[in-house]
Amino acid sequence: MVSKPWHYPDCTGGDIFWRYAKETEVYDEIKAVLDSFTDEDRLNDAEVMDNLLALAKFETDRDDNYQKQLDSSVRAKDRVEILEKIAQLEREGRFDVDVENDPPSRTLMPDEIEYGKRGITKKMKSKVAFAAARRYVNSLIADKKLIVKDIKGIENFRNLNSGAIITCNHFNAFDSFAIQLAYDAAKQPDRTFWRVIREGNYTSFPGFYGFLMRNCNTLPLSSNLRTMKKFMKGVDMLLQKGDFILVYPEQSMWWNYRKPKPLKNGAYSFAVRNQVPVLPCFITMQDSDIMGEDGFFVQEYTIHVGEPIYPNPDLSYRESVKDMLDRNYALWKEIYEREYHMPLVYDTAELEDA
Repeated sequence: MVSKPWHYPDCTGGDIFWRYAKETEVYDEIKAVLDSFTDEDRLNDAEVMDNLLALAKFETDRDDNYQKQLDSSVRAKDRVEILEKIAQLEREGRFDVDVENDPPSRTLMPDEIEYGKRGITKKMKSKVAFAAARRYVNSLIADKKLIVKDIKGIENFRNLNSGAIITCNHFNAFDSFAIQLAYDAAKQPDRTFWRVIREGNYTSFPGFYGFLMRNCNTLPLSSNLRTMKKFMKGVDMLLQKGDFILVYPEQSMWWNYRKPKPLKNGAYSFAVRNQVPVLPCFITMQDSDIMGEDGFFVQEYTIHVGEPIYPNPDLSYRESVKDMLDRNYALWKEIYEREYHMPLVYDTAELEDA
C-alpha cells in the first residue's frame, strides 16, 4: 500500500531493503528521497490509506462483489463439476469426449428417418418447430441470456453461391442459435440451413428441446451402419442442391470453453466428396455484466465468419481432406490468439511436447 521503505524506513521489510540498498550505486539518490519526505506527505498517505480501506470494505460488502461471485457456494454445482471435468479431459488430451450428463440414448434405425426429405406431416411439424424456436430465441435475446455482440465477416456468408459445410466451435447449446442468426443476417433464402446433431439428441432428448431436435432441419448421426449410409446420401443430396450444413468438427461440446479443439475429418470429407467449400466460423466470448442463474456471467458472443476454404483440386482425396482441416484449424487459432491476446496453449504435456 502506501508504506514504502524509501518513505518509511521502519515499515515491514524496511531493514532488508536498506541493507541491500547500501550496496547499490543509487543508494544516495534513494536516501535523498527518504530525507525529503515530509510530515505533510505522511498525513496525505494516512488519508489515502483511510480512503482505500473504506473503499475495500464497501466493495467487499456489496452483493455483486466479484469475489462473492467466484465463490463456489453461489455457483451451480453441476456447472462447477463440468468445468472440473473439462480441465481434467484437457490435461489428458481427450478433446472429443462429451462432458454433459445427457439422457441415455438409443440407436436411430434407418426406417425412422428420411434425411432431407419432408412429407406434408413433417413440413407441418417443422413449421411449428421453427415458429416455437424463433419465439424461444427472441425471449433469450430479450432476457439477455443469449447476447450476440457482433458478426464479423458476414459478407463471406452472403457471397456463397453453392452448397457449403459450415463449421463452428461447440461450447454451448445456444451456439447453433448464434449461427442461425448469422445465416439469417446473410439473407440466403434460397438455401436451407441444416444442422448435424448427435444421435441421442434426436432419439432420446425429452420435452421442448427434443421436439426442436427432431423437427428443425436436423441431420442426426447414428450408430447403425445402414442409417449412416442414408445419412451420407442425404448430406450429398443437400450439398449438391445448394444447401448449408452446420457441422461441429470438434465432435464434443465443452461448456464455455474458449480454445479451439483438435478437429475431426468428417466435415472436410463431406466437402471434398461434394467439391463444395467449408465456411469456417469461430465464436469468441467475453463476460457480460449480467450474472446468470448458475452464478456465472452470461457470455457475449462475437461470431467470426472466415473466408470459404475450397478443396484443392491438385491433391488426392485424403490430402485434400487434411488440407481443409489444417486451414480451418489455423484460421480458428489465428482468431483465438488475436481476439484473446494470448497464444493458444493446451494444458496437456503430451500435446505441448509433440
